[in-house]
Amino acid sequence: MRIGMGLNYSGGFEESVAELAEHEKAGLDIVFVPEAYSYDAVSQLGFIAARTERVEIASGILQIYTRTPSLTAMTAAGLDFVSGGRFTLGLGASGPQVIEGFHGVRYDAPIGRTREIIDICRQVWRREKVQYAGKHYTIPLPEGEGTGLGKPLKLINHPVRDRIPILVAALGPRNVALVAEKAEGWQPLFFVPEKAQEVWGEALAEGNAKREDGLGPLEVYLQSSFCITEDEAVATQMLDGMRGFVALYVGGMGAKGKNFYNDVARRYGYVEEAETIQDLYLDGKKEQAAAAVPEELLRAISLIGPRSYVAERMAAFAEAGVTTLNLTPLAGTPAERVALVGAAKELASAL
Repeated sequence: MRIGMGLNYSGGFEESVAELAEHEKAGLDIVFVPEAYSYDAVSQLGFIAARTERVEIASGILQIYTRTPSLTAMTAAGLDFVSGGRFTLGLGASGPQVIEGFHGVRYDAPIGRTREIIDICRQVWRREKVQYAGKHYTIPLPEGEGTGLGKPLKLINHPVRDRIPILVAALGPRNVALVAEKAEGWQPLFFVPEKAQEVWGEALAEGNAKREDGLGPLEVYLQSSFCITEDEAVATQMLDGMRGFVALYVGGMGAKGKNFYNDVARRYGYVEEAETIQDLYLDGKKEQAAAAVPEELLRAISLIGPRSYVAERMAAFAEAGVTTLNLTPLAGTPAERVALVGAAKELASAL
């Protein structure tokens, strides 16, 4: 099992990257840079590539609506180039609040678009003349659209790799099936190992039955809060600190009947709790929504507690198919966070 982490903005970008060098020395395998409606991820990934030597870098995630497929492929090839072959392309649909509200782009057909973007990216990386006739993307533009001057082109540069790993953030059954069929990696959120087979097993089996040759086994990248502490009061405090984040997604992402995170909580068995969280959150009662998040769920999706307990939970995640833990080390100082990453590497090596 590999150990990753998301870029920490709490101390400022340059301070976080300086700290990242220490995480690299402690054995960190991969770092993810998010892109919501913040600074773009690409410029930061390039900066990180220049300041590190070994750690892999990944977008976590680039939104599929805000770049053309060819630009996404060019960007990934460029980041792979400046990092010496260390880049993983993380893709995701984000949500209509961001895509339509911030970018002013229609949020439609996330599964179909993801499928076509993956195909086009791989065509670009193979340096083929890009020709694609899909439902959502047609390259070049067909006769009768545009100026009529477009012609098939191939990437000028020779990419470091003609197959850059792609991971996709997905929760819905159809999207998860697509990931298992076409991508190197899957990034779920709020993953409970004991219930993963029940919730996603059928979709994963469907996709794996059609999995493309040469992809290898599906890699599973899991985000989880992480802290080793023997003090139950401290552990409880840290779990409580997760409540707002979980409530935001389960309660505030999307709308009634259109919230993938809420759907997952329901499929885990928290039907009444998920409805309560959503009702409170959408009514503006965010603190009450956070308080309504079940502690059992918080414990199940995190790695917080005594060393022996954390080791058991890491083993449970590994048994459920997780291959990379994307950790949020919960500590107050850079030195403490680096020590947590080192501890996570030790526990992972024992699995």
